Amino acid sequence: MIRAALRRTTGVPQVAAGLVVLLLVLVIVRLPWAGDLGVHAATVQRLRHSLVDPGNPLVDADTPSPYYSPWMLVLGCVARVTGFSVFVVLRIGALVGLGLLVSGVWRYVRTLSAHRAAPALAVLCLVFLWGTSLFTWSGFLGLNSLALTVSYPSVFALGLTFHFWAWLAGAVRGRGRVSVRAVEGWKGWGTWVGLGVLWAAILLCHQFSGVVASLGALAVVVAARPGWGVWLRLAGGLVVGVGVLWVWPYYDFFALFGAGGDLEAVHRGLYRDLVGRYWLVLVGVGALAVRWVRDRWDPLVLLFVLGVVVVGVGGVSGHYSWGRALPAVVIPAQIAAALGVLEAGARVGVGVRAGVLRWRGVGAGVLAGALLVGAWTQVGAVGYVVPRAVLPEVVAGKYRAPWVGYQWVTPWVRYGDVVMARTMPARQIPAYGAYTVAPGYPDFFLPDEGRREAAVRRYFAVGTSGGVRRGIVEAYRVRWVVDRGVGGVGGVRDSGVRVVTWGPGGQVLYEVVR
Repeated sequence: MIRAALRRTTGVPQVAAGLVVLLLVLVIVRLPWAGDLGVHAATVQRLRHSLVDPGNPLVDADTPSPYYSPWMLVLGCVARVTGFSVFVVLRIGALVGLGLLVSGVWRYVRTLSAHRAAPALAVLCLVFLWGTSLFTWSGFLGLNSLALTVSYPSVFALGLTFHFWAWLAGAVRGRGRVSVRAVEGWKGWGTWVGLGVLWAAILLCHQFSGVVASLGALAVVVAARPGWGVWLRLAGGLVVGVGVLWVWPYYDFFALFGAGGDLEAVHRGLYRDLVGRYWLVLVGVGALAVRWVRDRWDPLVLLFVLGVVVVGVGGVSGHYSWGRALPAVVIPAQIAAALGVLEAGARVGVGVRAGVLRWRGVGAGVLAGALLVGAWTQVGAVGYVVPRAVLPEVVAGKYRAPWVGYQWVTPWVRYGDVVMARTMPARQIPAYGAYTVAPGYPDFFLPDEGRREAAVRRYFAVGTSGGVRRGIVEAYRVRWVVDRGVGGVGGVRDSGVRVVTWGPGGQVLYEVVR
């Protein structure tokens, strides 16, 4: 009976995790529109046309951009060589990122537990153990969030992060591919150089995930309590990583430390509804407490504490972008929840008392219940694969339709054309090769961002004269305008535009009449 229970403990999480991965693969096939997808598609567009001097990905300006990361450079080369559309290339990138994420979780969890089901159950906890308030943000691994951001550099960076932690754990402990002799000898320097380069690549690909990676690395090293030789090599790897960040030619990484203003305002929402978004994680917090009692130097506990400190200081000081370190709080708790159940189950049959077994069964039941609640909260993600009409009514009610996109303007709007559009369209239109007057997202490296945003507001404002509109159009070489038909520029006298076509939701593409 005990052996059968252990087989179920191993088999059920593996099957369930396999179904989650399959769902995400099917999501990639459809690639639902949301959030920053337009920015990343635009980045691939610019790199496809110029690897050396791509310019700003969103507006017609010659500025650097943090979106030009090593991963985007690879995808830009793929688009340039193959001739595939950017959305096909992003699907390829999503498959690679998902593969890195799953394999990275597997490798890292294996450094913490030898149980065969540990990686699979950790995957389930990472995607379902959140809360009952649905939200989407890149770098956060909830199923709904992951389904909408799987093609983003953040998923690729998080996949590298888990591999980075696993590699680092093996190095500082002298296990895996890095022998004790290699760590102590000159030959071991290659490992630390590689770790430094990988750390820098994560930071360049997605800066916020890089912060999480850095906190996790610190936790791994401190937990191992290595000798001075390892600390020396670690410092050498850190110097190499900083050097890579310094020489990266597409943008000044260290200038990002001066970003603020709009960036903080955008991230203020991360500190809202914390209970609703994360209360299921409390199951993992309890598991972390047990781990802390057993080992005050546990790496998951240390990562959790570091994450709480960074996020807490960010909330108190008003640096709301520090809230992007929330995965450093959530991830260790989720993994601890998975390992807590399995480590208890691994000791079944060694003569433990019946009462202890019952308490362990209660723990497994609590985790299973929490996972079911989390899965039901995010079940609407199935709608990204299955047509809504086919879904049961109770599931269809949880489905949230992704963005439609602006492919309907492409028969007229060509690559490099400038389009006047408000914020939401401006987040998507550059994906098809056009520029907008103002970026749809804060751009730290764009010096005239404020002036561009003011020009867009003035252009669409009721009462703005035709002469002022024509001046804005000439200043930014605008060829097209996208707006709503009712109350849009089409209803403003002497706006200097003519209707070309209608799109979804009553939107209209106007051509500027010169």
